[in-house]
Amino acid sequence: MRAVLGVALFAAAFVLMSASSGVDPQPELAIGAKAPLADALMMNVNGTQMSLETAAGPNGVLVVFSCNTCPFVVGNGEKSDGWEGRYNATAAFAKENGVSMVLVNSNEAKRDNHDSMEAMKAHAKENDYGMPYLLDSGHRLADAFGALKTPHVYLFDADMTLVYRGSIDDNVSDADAVSERYVENAITAVAAGKRCSVAETKAIGCSIKRVSK
Repeated sequence: MRAVLGVALFAAAFVLMSASSGVDPQPELAIGAKAPLADALMMNVNGTQMSLETAAGPNGVLVVFSCNTCPFVVGNGEKSDGWEGRYNATAAFAKENGVSMVLVNSNEAKRDNHDSMEAMKAHAKENDYGMPYLLDSGHRLADAFGALKTPHVYLFDADMTLVYRGSIDDNVSDADAVSERYVENAITAVAAGKRCSVAETKAIGCSIKRVSK
């Protein structure tokens, strides 16, 4: 019941936030496609620069488009846990299976406030992030991926081929009520050299806040 109510409340409260991103989104990256802009450098909150290629582990890289304020990420009080509280556990699981995880902030329209680099640094520290948190300047990576939401997840294998995209799991509202762990299942398959039984799910979240070009 909590999950149903949480999703319903989010849908009502944030429909305008999620419906418009400021520009028309690009087609979403297809399963089987190579990671675009894999060598593009992005600034990490620790002051270093890295690309998806340099960040990748021996079995691949998990890219999560995220931000500092979306309730689907940070939660909504007692109504919903949000997915952010599962980031560190997901990163640890990924690392155990030879996959690295990076968070990417593409909210260019909010760089003057909630999604500035300084805000990203503070947010990463406050939530004790155990993975890189990268600033996607001009939402170039998000555009190349066709990413739409925060969070929006993309898993690439060792060859930087997309094998899964969508949501982290099937219950944003209650971590204890998750029944389908999409990302963990996909990572397990990748580590075993197998195909993902579920390669695509619907990404649920706030729209990435783009600017007109």
